Amino acid sequence: MAGKPKPGFYAAVFLVIAGLIGVAVWQFAGSKKEEKADDISLDELKKEANLTLEDPNSTGITTVKEYSYVASSKLPEVKGVSDYKKLGKDNTIKFAINVWAGWAPIIYANGGFAPKKVWKTPKGKEFKVELVLIDDPVQMRNVFASGDIHIGWATVDMLPLLVEGLQKDSRTMPRVFQQIDWSNGGDGIVVRDSIKTIADLRGKKIALAQNSPSHFFILNALLNAGVQPGEVEFVFTADAFQAAAAYNAEKSIAACVTWAPDIYNLSEVAGNKLIVTTGTANKLIADVWFARADFAKDHHDILEGLVRGIFDSVEELKDEEAKSTAAKLMSDGYSIPADETLGMLADAHWTNFAENRDFFMNQNNPTNFERTYNTAHYLYNRIRAVGQKVPFDKIMDFSIIKKLSKEEKYASQKNEYNVQFAPAAASSIQAESDEILTKTIVIHFFPNSHELKKMVTKDVNGKTKDVLYDPNVDFVIEEVGKLAGQYGAARIVIEGHADSSMKGRAPADLVKELSSNRANSVKEGLVRKFKELQPNQFSATGVGWDKPADLEDPLNQAKNRRVEIKVYPAEAG
Repeated sequence: MAGKPKPGFYAAVFLVIAGLIGVAVWQFAGSKKEEKADDISLDELKKEANLTLEDPNSTGITTVKEYSYVASSKLPEVKGVSDYKKLGKDNTIKFAINVWAGWAPIIYANGGFAPKKVWKTPKGKEFKVELVLIDDPVQMRNVFASGDIHIGWATVDMLPLLVEGLQKDSRTMPRVFQQIDWSNGGDGIVVRDSIKTIADLRGKKIALAQNSPSHFFILNALLNAGVQPGEVEFVFTADAFQAAAAYNAEKSIAACVTWAPDIYNLSEVAGNKLIVTTGTANKLIADVWFARADFAKDHHDILEGLVRGIFDSVEELKDEEAKSTAAKLMSDGYSIPADETLGMLADAHWTNFAENRDFFMNQNNPTNFERTYNTAHYLYNRIRAVGQKVPFDKIMDFSIIKKLSKEEKYASQKNEYNVQFAPAAASSIQAESDEILTKTIVIHFFPNSHELKKMVTKDVNGKTKDVLYDPNVDFVIEEVGKLAGQYGAARIVIEGHADSSMKGRAPADLVKELSSNRANSVKEGLVRKFKELQPNQFSATGVGWDKPADLEDPLNQAKNRRVEIKVYPAEAG
């Protein structure tokens, strides 16, 4: 049987237990010190090294955060067609607008959205205007068809889509009387840094709102760059703001077409850039208002009163105090802070009388109503969004503009929306900035000639006849003129090329001179046909046979006998 432990045993046990407790306390205290030290170190890093734990660029830069995709489709059928609602005792008309800086003149002229101000027709009949905010173009179209509003809004590029349904009833056919503005930087295309030109979008995914100005913008840019719509993958969202959110969230999307402020916020994120805006393509997207055909027939005098009032408002808005007032009225109607609506004003250029006259009545204007409308129909017809075209003159009504042109007050106004270019060499333009897009055109010049409209004698039906060597030259000049007009704030380089069939036998410098003369012939043909275009917008150069179009097929010389139209930002050169 064991005996009772001696006192020394208890002393030893006590020392062991005390030691263990001491170690535990030391470890606990040490761990707390380490935690505290870590906390202090992290704070110091945050303060001293500006350490970022999460990417701040991934959130908070787009107007909306959530987005969803929608299927590709045409506009739905028009619903609820009816006679327009008769005017009440005070002759109040309902004028639809959307959230856009371009409507500042009508908002300012009306003193806000409510029908308070008394307008007058040229003969003194009084009427009032109620501005109705309808952002959705399909909803606006249906309310217009039902007769609940008398006047609708659109961009000219949207008209082929809207008319597709409205033309089925003669009462609802739109009658366009006035251009309100050009988009002046409010619309744009944001791309990843790997995209150098619009042509680089071939095979890539692009987010946008279908059947909208964004759709027109990108279709037009792609085709001018030689990219067919089927060569890209469109992903459609319900609106342009959702397109920006989708682009920001999904790196597989190479580009988005959207509006301010998102285009500018996105472009500031590392890895993105703003390849083009309507600040450069400044005569591409035009806002107009239109009346129902039945209303226009019954109340042409009221429409004239509107046109006059809006033109007068455009002149008044040249004053900074008037702009501040307009921004406050827009803030109240749009429920947007006044500092933001004031900032929005620069996104649009309001068109005065002279600019409207050029838009509706100047056949030599490369971006007039007719050409803009026809281009939009062509693009939408290519993707089967619209069918047979309604002729532009069934929609456009310039009768009021024509009448006002006889009054000194309006006739004395000048077109104030033409960018002034200083002469610049093609080499300096190309050295200073990347191109936005290149449009390749083919003009068949007579061998060893740079004459644009060379006449040759041919046998036609057994008789000799002088004909153009290239019968398509007028069409080609038309297409280039439209492009130059649309990109009215861009520099255009016309680059002439020649084939290498005489390489080794003809002097290279003379071949380069021939290609330069051909480029200059295209420039001269453009400014001769389109008086609106400024010669200094264009810089012509020749490269001879130095840049063959197809290195894999050097014998295909037809590809080398070409002219390339390159579009550069206005600041280049």
